[in-house]
Amino acid sequence: MTSIIKFTAISGAHDESPPCYLLQVDEFRFLLDCGWNETFGMDIIENIKRHIHQIDAVLLTFPDVMHLGALPYLVGKLGLKCPVYATVPVYKMGQMFMYDLYQSRHNSEDFDLFTLDDVDTAFDLVVQVKYSQTVQLKGKGHGLTITPYAAGHMVGGTMWKIMKDGEEDIVYAIDYNHKKERHLDGAVLESLFRPHLLITDTYNALNVQARRKERDQALLTNILNTLRKRGNVLVAVDTAGRVLELAQLLDQMWRNQESGLNAYSIVLLNNVSYNVLEFAKSQVEWMSEKIMRMFEDKRSNPFHFKHITLCHNMAELAAVPSPKTVLASVPDLECGFSRDLFVQWASTHVNSIILTSRPTPGSLARTLIDNLKTASVELEVKWREKLKGAELEAHRQQREKEKRLAAEAAKKEAQLEEDSDEEMEVDPAAPTSSSLPSSSSSSSSKPPKHDLMMVEE
Repeated sequence: MTSIIKFTAISGAHDESPPCYLLQVDEFRFLLDCGWNETFGMDIIENIKRHIHQIDAVLLTFPDVMHLGALPYLVGKLGLKCPVYATVPVYKMGQMFMYDLYQSRHNSEDFDLFTLDDVDTAFDLVVQVKYSQTVQLKGKGHGLTITPYAAGHMVGGTMWKIMKDGEEDIVYAIDYNHKKERHLDGAVLESLFRPHLLITDTYNALNVQARRKERDQALLTNILNTLRKRGNVLVAVDTAGRVLELAQLLDQMWRNQESGLNAYSIVLLNNVSYNVLEFAKSQVEWMSEKIMRMFEDKRSNPFHFKHITLCHNMAELAAVPSPKTVLASVPDLECGFSRDLFVQWASTHVNSIILTSRPTPGSLARTLIDNLKTASVELEVKWREKLKGAELEAHRQQREKEKRLAAEAAKKEAQLEEDSDEEMEVDPAAPTSSSLPSSSSSSSSKPPKHDLMMVEE
C-alpha cells in the first residue's frame, strides 16, 4: 500500500540554519529535530508555530542546541504535548546542554525565552529508546514503526528509520560520521540499505580534514608552546557532546610524562561539568567496542580523568594556578564562560584561543574563523551587578509602581465585567439561579494558583 509522504523544511535547508523538518506520512506528522541558533531567531519559531498543533511526535538526533534547542520553548510557550523520542544519552546530555545554555545567558543578562522548569517539562515528554529498538506507534500512527541507529559524532547520536506497514521505509540521517572516533564507532550505514526515501544533508561535504594523528599533534604543539611561554589556552567547546572526546584526548596527553604537560593545569569549565562527566561514566555501553572491552577487562572508565579539574564558576577557576588550559562552554563565544575568558585573555599575545567547531554565521566564533587575520573586534560585554543605594531604591520604587498599576488595571477590568453583567437583560423563560445546581462549594474548595518566582539570595 503506497503512503502519501510530504516533507517540509522549516529550517536547515539552503543555508546553515539549525535542522528542523516536518515529515507527514499519511495523516501522521513527525517533527524531525527542533534546533535553534545562537541568536535565538524567532523566524524558526514562527514557522514551527503554524504546525504546532498538528505535530504527533518529535524525533531527536543529537543532544546539542543545534538539534533540540527550541524544544523547551515549544513545550513551555507554545504548548507542544506530543511524545518526543530520543536515545538515553540524547535525553541526559540534552538536558545538560539546555541547563548550561540557560545559566550562561542568565548569568549575564535577563533571559526569559524559556526557564529551567520549561527544560524539565520538555524532557518529561521524552520516550527513551535504545539502538535497534523498534517502537510501534499507536492511534493515528497505527502501522508506523520507528527505529534508532547509531550515527556517531556524539554519544547517543541517532539516525532514524521510519517504516510503514513493514514495507516502505524512510531514513532520516543528518550530521552522521561514518568514521570511528576516539570514543565512538562510526555510523551503522549497513543497516539502512536502499531506503525508499533518504533525508540527509551535505553540511560538511566540501570540508577536507587532515588525518586525526596530524590534528592531534597540531593541537598538542599549540597548547604546549603557549603554556611554555606562560600563556593561557582557551578551548571553546560544547557542553556535553564533542567535548567528551576532546577531554579524553587531553587527559591522555597530560598522562604522558614525556609530553611535559603535567606541569601545567587543565580545567573543564561549565555550569554542569560534574554531572556531564558522571553521565558519561555511566554511558560506556553507548560508546565504541574498544572502550567497552577496556571497561570489561580492566574496569577502566575512559572518563575517570586524573588531571582535569572540574570548575563551575570563575571564582573556582581563579583558584587554579596559571598557566592553564581551559575547556569552556559555549563554542560560539556568544555567552558563557568561553566569552568571559575571551574578553579577558584575547588581548594578551602569549595566550591562545582554540575554536573547535564552525558555528552559524553572525556568531563571534564564526566571525573569527572567517576573518583569521582580524587584529581587533568590537564586543558588547554584559554582566550582572547588584544595585546599591539610590539605584536600588529607584528599582524598588519602579517595581512597586508596576505592581500598583497592574492591580489598578485588574480592578478596572473586574469593574467593567461587573457593570456589563448588570446591563444584560434577564430572560424570564430562563431558569433562575435557585433552580440550577450550585457550583460555589466545589469552586471555593479549589486552592488558588500562584506563580512561582525565583529570588536570588
